[in-house]
Amino acid sequence: ALRRFFEAFAIDALIDVGANQGQYALTARRDAGFAGHIFSFEPNPDVFAILARKAAHDPKWHVFNIALSDFDGESEFHIMAAHQFSSLVKPAERLDPIFESRNRVERTVTMQCRRLDGMLDELLKPHGLSRPFLKMDTQGHDRSVCEGAGARFSGMVGVQTELAVRPQYAGASDYRAMIDYLAERGFLPNAIFANNKGHFPLLVEMDGIFLRATLAAEGAVSA
Repeated sequence: ALRRFFEAFAIDALIDVGANQGQYALTARRDAGFAGHIFSFEPNPDVFAILARKAAHDPKWHVFNIALSDFDGESEFHIMAAHQFSSLVKPAERLDPIFESRNRVERTVTMQCRRLDGMLDELLKPHGLSRPFLKMDTQGHDRSVCEGAGARFSGMVGVQTELAVRPQYAGASDYRAMIDYLAERGFLPNAIFANNKGHFPLLVEMDGIFLRATLAAEGAVSA
């Protein structure tokens, strides 16, 4: 799905928010054939060190040890027992049992936060990029990342976000609210996939890829 999307819409910049150890970026390179620039953001300093080592030999892979949000400033970043669950947002009061031991705050660090709208030109212009794809995996904070893109959000060619069926973070949008939020801003579903597939019998989360609606109307999708 990513390979087809990247090729059909000539994506030249992948904004990888919540990069963790670089799993998504490596998938984009190896499995989706993405050859453009990748801008990976990972707040957890320990995990960022691993990400930086992986990106060191790829001149088009740029990494940043900051968080993207809806404000510029500092905030407490919660590092969970399982680092994949770390977030600017605290865990929900009621968690699915399988997450109780992993989505638990072990420590907090003070993290620099930036709005994407204030960074976008810094990222894209030096490389002559104009067709960005925004991927978010921020553990309950995706909507705030979108808000932080401000008026520049509508310039994204595509967006990938977590869609929580049973939110595991305090105040996080559920999948219905997030789909409506994106639709109101001109993005329509391209593909939706089940995530956390092992948590039978009830779905916890999905990943959704969304396309700027004007591109679909123009018939930009390849056959």
